[in-house]
Order: sequence, then structure tokens, then C-alpha cells
Amino acid sequence: MYKIVLLRHGQTVYNRDKIFCGWTDVDLTEQGINEAIEAGKSLKTAGYKFDSAFCSVLKRSRETLSIVLDEIGQSDIPVNYTWRLNERHYGALQGQKHADVAATCSVEQVQKWRRSFCEKPPQLTEEDPRNPLNDQKYCDIDKADLPCGESLEDTVKRVLVHWNSDVVPQVKSGKTVIVAASGNSLRALVKHIDGISDDGIVGLEIPTGTPLVYELDENLKPINRYYLTKGGVQQPLSRN
Repeated sequence: MYKIVLLRHGQTVYNRDKIFCGWTDVDLTEQGINEAIEAGKSLKTAGYKFDSAFCSVLKRSRETLSIVLDEIGQSDIPVNYTWRLNERHYGALQGQKHADVAATCSVEQVQKWRRSFCEKPPQLTEEDPRNPLNDQKYCDIDKADLPCGESLEDTVKRVLVHWNSDVVPQVKSGKTVIVAASGNSLRALVKHIDGISDDGIVGLEIPTGTPLVYELDENLKPINRYYLTKGGVQQPLSRN
């Protein structure tokens, strides 16, 4: 049996204020920091030891992972940082409050942009400062690979490139790994691992700062999956 831990970053300012975040680099709130601390304590209580970690390049995921590894006394393990684990890119919606967008469009349209599988947000122009082409972090990435607004379907495709090329080989070699990322990049992984349909993924919400554990068979098919809550208590994953 293989085991992998998926961890969404702790609460951010944008999560708290219900703002489209995407690839915007924002800070954890005090609650988010505490969520990361508790996640680390839960993993330590449950006896987790990791061989390596995978993480998005966004600071909310980096900070969360750093806090967790410090809590369990494993700050020295190898960490693979990649843009492919970044949050879904929300294009021209980034930086706008959900309520403000709903007032201009509709609540239904906002929900489609946030949760549907194929719906793309309004795209960014190349000149827009929010476009990753204008961010030094992504200067070494092929221009054709960088998004200016993604559907969840797009996010799944780029996340699975890294999953298949980097994560799977380590898992199959027997290593225990942790993946620290964002809500939609982790929804992409859960969709793939659990074989959830395009329609079924709409109802899945992954909470901030709560380790999600998958126990997998030799073909990386789920045997069990559960959240690890305070005190190392297992809580079944609900898709609703």
C-alpha cells in the first residue's frame, strides 16, 4: 500500500474576503497560520514521516508547507517547487470580490466560474500586470504553457503533467510524499485519483489547512481516503 498526503494551504486574506485569487501571491491570515500549525501537529500525532514534498511556487502553499514540516521536525526533506501545482488561474477575475462580480454578471455565473469543469474566466491580455508573462517567477517557463485564464479542465491537464512525471515515480518507489497546493489544483488531483466525473467534481470542496490522506494500491487506485483532523483523528472525505 502506498500513502500520499494532499494539503491545501491555510486560509488567506483572499479566502477570508471572498476574492478571486488564482496566481496572485497573497499572505496567510492568522487563522491560516494556525491551520498550518494544527495540520503539522495532527500529522506528527499520527506518526507521519515524509521522504519528500511537492509544492506550488505560490507563497501561501510554500508558507503552509514550511510551517507543517517545521512542526513535524522534517524541515530538511527535499521539496520540489513547481508552477504546475499552482492554483487555477482566474484570469481577469483575479483581485475582484465574488460579490462585486456577481452584481455585474450573476451569482450563477460566478458559481460556474468557481466550480464548473469547462467554464473559462475572462482572459488576461499580455500587457496586463496580472499575466504570468509579466512575473519574474515564470520567466523560465515556455510562454505557450503559461495561462491567462483557466477552466478546471485546463488545470487538471497541467497538474497531471507533474503528477505523472514527478510524483508518481516517487510514490511507486515506496516514498511517502506530501503535496502542498491550492484548492483547485488539489481538486484536479482528487478528480484523477478517485476517477470523479466532470459533473461530480463540481460539488467537491477541499478545506484549507486540513491534510487529506490517500491510501493507494499497487496501481495507485484508492483503498481509503480521509482527512486528518485535530489530534490525528480520521474523518472520511465527503464529495458533497
